[in-house]
Amino acid sequence: MLAEKTLEEKINRIGNASKMLQDSQAGPYVFPIAPQYTNWMEEVRAWREGAVLLNQSYHMTDLYVRGPDAIAFMSHVGVNSFANFGRNKAKQLICCNHDGYVIGDGIIFALEDDEILYVGRPPLAYWLAYQAEIGDFDVTTEFDIRSLENADKPRKLYRYEVQGPLALDILNEANEGGPLTTKFFNMGEITIAGCKARTLSHGMGGAQGLELWGPYEEGRKVYDRLMEVGAKHGMLRAGARAYSCAAMESGWIPSPLPAIYSGEAMKGFREWLPADNFLATCSVGGSFQPDNVEDYYLTPWDLDYGRVVRFDHDFIGRAALETMAEQEHRTKVTLIWDRDDVLKIFAGMMDAFPGPKLMELPASHYAAHPYDQVLLDGEQVGVSTYPVYSANERAWISLAMVRSDLGEQGTKLNILWGEKDGGTKKPHVERHVQMEVGAQVHPWPIHAAARAEYRAQT
Repeated sequence: MLAEKTLEEKINRIGNASKMLQDSQAGPYVFPIAPQYTNWMEEVRAWREGAVLLNQSYHMTDLYVRGPDAIAFMSHVGVNSFANFGRNKAKQLICCNHDGYVIGDGIIFALEDDEILYVGRPPLAYWLAYQAEIGDFDVTTEFDIRSLENADKPRKLYRYEVQGPLALDILNEANEGGPLTTKFFNMGEITIAGCKARTLSHGMGGAQGLELWGPYEEGRKVYDRLMEVGAKHGMLRAGARAYSCAAMESGWIPSPLPAIYSGEAMKGFREWLPADNFLATCSVGGSFQPDNVEDYYLTPWDLDYGRVVRFDHDFIGRAALETMAEQEHRTKVTLIWDRDDVLKIFAGMMDAFPGPKLMELPASHYAAHPYDQVLLDGEQVGVSTYPVYSANERAWISLAMVRSDLGEQGTKLNILWGEKDGGTKKPHVERHVQMEVGAQVHPWPIHAAARAEYRAQT
């Protein structure tokens, strides 16, 4: 039985939020689908060379915000502009704390002008629910908790994504309704196997695709029909191993540590969160291990979201961001890890114990929030996140935030791989020794076609 009831009480008992997160017993974020359906390498290559079906029905938390103030509420919590937002529009919502540090991001769908659906990882869903509860807005909220935390209750919606150069061929053939909406981040409709679904247009790997969703009970019929049509085009299904690579290839850092673990302004939220909530049990891993939890916090510019911050409305953190906007910012980049140094890590598995930290394939992060030090001549100049092996690039890559003068393609840096003193108390972290791995700076997304098409539209 928990000795404490809230996150705030848990932090107070342990005495240091950073230490609490570093020693958390939880592992990396889980995708509760089959690890692979064929083999993960071919599944990863499918979104670059053919077509792939991703089942997103289980790993994200949904939050419905309903009421006449739904858009006004989102404008209050989000740094984005909502000037032209309404029914059949979607956007990536970015929320910050009162000091301008990122709490999280996710996708919001305007199902109606008075009904908005948030879909993403849990932290931001809880922040939205809390703000709706304490704020002066005419809205209600309803959770549809991810399956890992609510295994006995079916989801309200199925959610699939068909991506890759052949995606629209498959979707058009499967569609029994009107023309598909393919304008970036606009919503439309599709009818498959007699079932009407709503769609969102976006893409991976430089090609257009659609995300589609509808009532969960219709999901099997839609899935089977997509697989039937997709078989003609060689479509593969992406399992959990392949899915873990998608964010890094597309240039998205999926879960910065939410900036909620310190500060008087966030105390009410910490007291609102139960001690067994995701935000109270999630883990941080990697060689960046500061004593002060605030050193983990990121700004919108660290994540390259500064381009969507708009001061055309009042929102939480506005004053802080107005000050930040005039300051120098770190640059978000892709790092390609040095081939020979990576081979040394794998060779270490056959040398005397302890060796370098194991690199699991294809995703080698071992905590919900991975943070490794990026070094230049022994000095920390940034942080690296979510290292994965890209079967498309035939290389280990990660996304990083580095000092602004180090963002030029070809710049050589080092990543400190592994945790200090043999590793933290996370039970899934074997004893190991740290080592430096060379890395070279490249743009994001790493794939040139994705930069030309997908990123250009964001």
